[in-house]
Amino acid sequence: MSKGYQRMSLAEREELSIRYAQGWGVRAIARQLGRSPSTISRELARNRTGFYYRAVTAQNKAHRRCFRKPRRLAVDRRLRHTVFRLLRRQWSPEQISGYLRERRSYKPLPVSAETIYSYLYVLPRGELRRELLSHLRQHRKNRRPRSRGADRRGQTPKMISIEERPADVADRTIPGHWEGDIILGRGHQSALGTLVERTTRTVLLVRLPARDATSVRQAFARKLKHVPKQMKLSLTYDRGKEMTEHRLFTRDTQMAVYFAHPQSPWERGTNENTNGLIRQYFPKGTDFNEVSAYQIRKAQDRLNGRPRKVLNWQTPFEAFDELLR
Repeated sequence: MSKGYQRMSLAEREELSIRYAQGWGVRAIARQLGRSPSTISRELARNRTGFYYRAVTAQNKAHRRCFRKPRRLAVDRRLRHTVFRLLRRQWSPEQISGYLRERRSYKPLPVSAETIYSYLYVLPRGELRRELLSHLRQHRKNRRPRSRGADRRGQTPKMISIEERPADVADRTIPGHWEGDIILGRGHQSALGTLVERTTRTVLLVRLPARDATSVRQAFARKLKHVPKQMKLSLTYDRGKEMTEHRLFTRDTQMAVYFAHPQSPWERGTNENTNGLIRQYFPKGTDFNEVSAYQIRKAQDRLNGRPRKVLNWQTPFEAFDELLR
């Protein structure tokens, strides 16, 4: 019978080292030590080098983990209170990090967004943790594992990286550059295409008959057909498989397609923010197969008719028309 969890001792690690070298399996070693197989498996995965497991090395690593440096937000009371205060204003960890970095009067070293996220998700379960997490834009109770930049969805052939996109696209000095995406409906069985012009924030909502690459390409190209030529220069997209026919899209529209880095939504920040606004009209769980073309057009007109601070309180419609004069 497995005993309650406690840290492995040096004697247990030495026994593990001997049995593992003799070729014992994980379950057999676990029975010998009175441990669960998952404990033995984790211990080996954490400390094994090739086919070898060294008890003393593993013990030293475990000792260092026990006495690692405490989290900065746990020991810096002033910084912790500042971060909590800004979180309660619905500031994102990235906004908090940037604000503190630029604020010269704030003496401590800057705190990264990752440090803030890490601290929030290790807080003990309770009212404070629930309250602070509720102020994040995505109200997740647990943090999703970071992919560390790996794209796990396969590769789109002959992609042009966002790194090759002209610099004037990034600073929005020239209009006509768009960002694209799709919003998934209930059970991922339907979707709505979204296109946003980076300079004027003009939104085009695209009704999609299906999510395959051909359907998405044709629907996007059809939606852009009536956009003036000078306002159709490029499209920046993520690495979703629905854009695998990007070369045909370029042929149809004369728009270059650039692909953002894996797991880097900030590289299409205008589109990501706009998708959040669209959810006001089509909440999560919406079945887009049941949404009429009239409803989609109405939401599009509402979005483009709202004054935006970034446009000096012009509407996207007004900003777009002004550029065409």
